[in-house]
Amino acid sequence: MKKFFGIFTAIVIAVVFVGTAVFLYNKSQQKPVIFETEKPLVTNIIQKTVATGKIIPRKEVEIKSQVSGVVEKIYMEAGQAIGNGDLIAKIRIIPKIEHLNRAESELETAKLQFDNAKRELQRQEKLYKENIISEFEFNKYQHAFNLQEETLESAESNLAIIREGASQKSGKVSNLVRATLQGLILNIPVKEGTFVTETNTFNAGTTIATVANMQDMIFEGTVDEAEVGKIHEGMELLLNIGAIESEPFTAQLEYISPRGWDDQGTIKFQIRAAVKLQDDRFLRAGYSANADIVLAKREQVLAINERLLLFEGDETFVEVETAPQVFEKRQVKTGLSNGIHIEILEGVTKGMSLKKQ
Repeated sequence: MKKFFGIFTAIVIAVVFVGTAVFLYNKSQQKPVIFETEKPLVTNIIQKTVATGKIIPRKEVEIKSQVSGVVEKIYMEAGQAIGNGDLIAKIRIIPKIEHLNRAESELETAKLQFDNAKRELQRQEKLYKENIISEFEFNKYQHAFNLQEETLESAESNLAIIREGASQKSGKVSNLVRATLQGLILNIPVKEGTFVTETNTFNAGTTIATVANMQDMIFEGTVDEAEVGKIHEGMELLLNIGAIESEPFTAQLEYISPRGWDDQGTIKFQIRAAVKLQDDRFLRAGYSANADIVLAKREQVLAINERLLLFEGDETFVEVETAPQVFEKRQVKTGLSNGIHIEILEGVTKGMSLKKQ
């Protein structure tokens, strides 16, 4: 029995030893490397740069009041179409005391001078009819009377404008705010009862409304200094607007700033492009947009993925499969690249299999 167990133990030890040896041998053997391949394709190569910016109206104006006061009535609201000269709001004037006192004093003075000129004219008219004075002398008093009459009317109109912002005699109305541009009202930042200040040399004044021509829109954006030398006026842009998920709008580049500015260490240049509007889609002012500027384009050319290339100095190579898992290095001549695919001019044909690097 002891002899049997001894033989069995020896066999087990031998099997374990052999198995371990086989396992270690197999593990020490390197597995063959299988290289993946990829074939060239025929595609369009488009080299482009991206400019970020927004859509704005070419003509946008802020309508301001000619007088200070309180907004009495607003006749329009944001989003309405408006014509040149249309009434937007009416301002109730709150005159300054010193201006009002001065105007009233000037009116009283003008009335006194007018009454004196009128009495003198009547007296001189009697003398003229009695042939005591000449026509020349009489015309001088007539002229003086006309001047005082005009001064009186001017003083009355000035006082009416200060009090009410309008004068019926002169036809002047300064407290009515009217549009100076045909287009669309983008914003009315004031409400009825809001105090507003007039626009003058020293003060920009309170904005009553913002009006823009929404039929003439432009893209305003920036490009890096590395790309500005590759673009020129007249190039076509494709505008991708985040708020409109459909086909991009097209625009034509019409302006490139001659001067750049530093934006966090990168020099930027401003560009503008005229947007070609579409009848079935409405562009709102302020939409953010990205503009794809096509720098160069090749249609239906042979191309490969750039990761298949090998670079040695100034020369470019690919590895062509000549037999299963057998590769041969060949020099190629490349063309336009879009960052993913690159045009192949010489060295590779459509049916070849190329080793992935």
